[in-house]
Amino acid sequence: MPHPLVSADPALDLLFSRDVPLTPDEIWAGWTQAEHLLHWFTPAPWQTVECVIEPRAGGRFFSVMRSPEGETFPAEGCVLAADPGRQLVWTNTLQAGYRPAQLGNGLDCNTFPFTVTLALQACATGTHYRALVQHRDAAGREQHAAMGFQEGWGKALDQLVAYMLARREG
Repeated sequence: MPHPLVSADPALDLLFSRDVPLTPDEIWAGWTQAEHLLHWFTPAPWQTVECVIEPRAGGRFFSVMRSPEGETFPAEGCVLAADPGRQLVWTNTLQAGYRPAQLGNGLDCNTFPFTVTLALQACATGTHYRALVQHRDAAGREQHAAMGFQEGWGKALDQLVAYMLARREG
């Protein structure tokens, strides 16, 4: 039975979903093992150049993204829930160990508070992948949308699928 997903509020939240030809366990590995996440997490031509993921409640979710111009954007977060192959929830409002986070002042994802609920459910074609990103207010939602949320999450998922399929094929 799939985990219930928090209801989306269209005024505050962004939702991305798609069926992909990977198993829930393959997606889980891609999301929770740093050596895999480095290959796909940031939409090209951007890169993820560093990450630490502790897939357990209270664990660290840290990444550093690098722009094509070489500028780096560290992002710190806290895992709220982790159910292997089914659900991963994290937020940038907390650091590891549930310590309150200091949000940034720039034009990156650390500017506005959010919580991500990633839900995975096996389906006939592989996995139904659903990501709900909840924002504190409409301004945060709009800023995230203007950064290219739908396109960026779509491109990143395409990269995850290609990377994991290549690993599967050896």
